[in-house]
Amino acid sequence: MVARKNKTRTQEQAAAQLKRVSVAKNPAQTTKTSLAADELLHELQVQQSELELQIKNLLRMQTALEESRDQYIDFYDYAPVGYLTLDDQGVISEINLTGATLLGAERNKMIRQRLAHFVAPEDHDRLHRHFQAVLKHDEKQTCEMLFKRNDGSSFYAQLDCLKKTKCGGEPEVRIVLTDITDRKRKDETLREKEEFFRMIAENTDDFIAVLDLTGRRLYNNPTYGRLFGDTDSLKGTDSFAEIHQDDREHVKRVFREIVLSGIGQRTDFRFLLPDGSIRHMESRGGLIRDSQGHASRVVVVSRDITERKLAEEKIQNLAFHDALTELPNRRLLNDRLIQTMAASKRSGHFAALMFIDLDNFKPLNDQHGHAAGDLLLEEVARRITGCVREVDTVSRFGGDEFVVLLSELDIDKAKSVAEAGIVAEKIRVALAEPYVLLLQQQDKEESTITHRCTSSIGVVMFIDHEFSADDILKHADFAMYQAKDGGRNAIRFFHSTSPIKPG
Repeated sequence: MVARKNKTRTQEQAAAQLKRVSVAKNPAQTTKTSLAADELLHELQVQQSELELQIKNLLRMQTALEESRDQYIDFYDYAPVGYLTLDDQGVISEINLTGATLLGAERNKMIRQRLAHFVAPEDHDRLHRHFQAVLKHDEKQTCEMLFKRNDGSSFYAQLDCLKKTKCGGEPEVRIVLTDITDRKRKDETLREKEEFFRMIAENTDDFIAVLDLTGRRLYNNPTYGRLFGDTDSLKGTDSFAEIHQDDREHVKRVFREIVLSGIGQRTDFRFLLPDGSIRHMESRGGLIRDSQGHASRVVVVSRDITERKLAEEKIQNLAFHDALTELPNRRLLNDRLIQTMAASKRSGHFAALMFIDLDNFKPLNDQHGHAAGDLLLEEVARRITGCVREVDTVSRFGGDEFVVLLSELDIDKAKSVAEAGIVAEKIRVALAEPYVLLLQQQDKEESTITHRCTSSIGVVMFIDHEFSADDILKHADFAMYQAKDGGRNAIRFFHSTSPIKPG
């Protein structure tokens, strides 16, 4: 304020002096000179105000510039990453506080030191090659390496480097230094897990597949090569394509349930291989989620259970079939008989059961042994089976006894009796044909045996539950004995008025 008053007083004095001089020289022009002085004074005052405003703006800009510079320095020094500048010899010319902290040294002691001083010895060559590549290219260059601090600790860092040119034309390299130790540790843990999974997947007899959420293959372990050859060719293909068409929709439904519910599912299915063969698989699938908890992939672990299935079928077959002839045994015959009786009740159609006993079987066993007898029984089974329909049942009841069950004959009993008689006669004729048996004896050449063997056949007709299953068998057995008593090689029908032979 004092300076401003002094300036104003000076201006007023200058104006008064100018006015006096003008009057002394030319009194006549005093009035005009006075007016000109006033105008000059006003103009000087306006210019002074403008200068003062400009000075204020300059001061304000200087303050803002200083604040911006301080803010920039704060951002630079305390950024979450390190900032370094190297000359063309790899010497540090500038570094922020974060960079100095990462490298474990005081900033003022790091200037004029080579960056290589802080790099682990095993990465020195990599740093040199990378630095030379940065100086040769204008694009950003990135690498990762291990750094060692003076206290012996270490950390992994990513270096994002860019070449710049200084005013004098000399090149320099600016680096963004990012600590990636946690990421590298996680990557290493993940790599170890993947290696562990790979070792298991590639050294197991199980079939391991990784599928996307549509069922397309992302990975198949080498075990799949046993079924489909080169596993690389499977990548991206439809995992449902090779599944047996009768099982495909079921497997797709199970897969969708896994994806939607996230709950693992177990199922069995069959693979149809390129050569037409079938493999039975036991499979369990589970859902893999990403870091956000969203469904990502499905892992399926399968096991080839074909041999087990065959063994189960064999056991099942042994339980219900005769081991020699592979015909249904007594147990399965009884089930079929009960089913036929139930079907007869529903349809009103008659059915028939035949009891067949060979007439001249024992002499063959006595003369040529059980091997010859077995060959004859196998041939008898084939001949009887060739005389009936697929819906009918041929069973080996035991020894040289066979049972034939004819279902769904006719509503009329007389017609049904006639149909059963035709089949029985067809069987009698077929069994009476000579048997030519090729016998392979131990340590001897093959020998051919010709044998004649007739049969006695007893037939019983039934409908609904007129008789029990046991009674039906007894009635047929009784009729068969009537055929034997009548001279053998004959057929006899059971009549309800016939006296049943005891025993």
